[in-house]
Amino acid sequence: MSSAVERRRPPTAQQFVLEELRRAITTGELRPGGPIRQDTLAARLDVSRVPLREALKTLEAEGLVVHHVHRGYFVAELSLDDLEEIYRIRRLLETEAVRAALGRMPDGLIGSLEQIQEEVERASLAGDVTAMAEANRRFHFTLIEASGMPRLVRLIATLWDATDAYRSLYYTDTTHRELAVHEHRAVIAALGEADAAAAVRRLDEHRDHAVAALREVLDLR
Repeated sequence: MSSAVERRRPPTAQQFVLEELRRAITTGELRPGGPIRQDTLAARLDVSRVPLREALKTLEAEGLVVHHVHRGYFVAELSLDDLEEIYRIRRLLETEAVRAALGRMPDGLIGSLEQIQEEVERASLAGDVTAMAEANRRFHFTLIEASGMPRLVRLIATLWDATDAYRSLYYTDTTHRELAVHEHRAVIAALGEADAAAAVRRLDEHRDHAVAALREVLDLR
């Protein structure tokens, strides 16, 4: 777990454990298909097994972990069909969010995206996969949240959570990081021209490239 655990500790033990487990899974620290060793985690997080079990039940309902009788909890592992279905649903929902965001165009949106993009590019150049994945998520959700549709944002976030560990695998390749940087810049350019069709097309290409690369990763597993 992160060395910054104490600074992130929220009000209750269960919330704390839930956030730490979700972060460890979505950053790839806990790998897809890997076992979740409850005794080790409880000791590392300095909590009892009770909040840990409750957090695992929540993550199971979210689809981030699975429970096998007599074997315990494991980080959920996606099949190629799962991955493609999730990205297909994302395309539908995120297209709606982007069109709504462009209809509203909150003040400072493009400036915020450009600032986050600078973080994306620094992480890409440094080869910092975790930082790149985190900045990438902030980039996309800054745009999605500009839709002003919080229920839609929550639905999309659930889909992202299910694939974040695989996204980290995608960013281990320098070529993939460079492509993502280029695609983000193209999205910002389309937004600057208030061209919704171009922004949606660029984002579709961005997702398609990720799926194609992850398809190869999953085929090799």
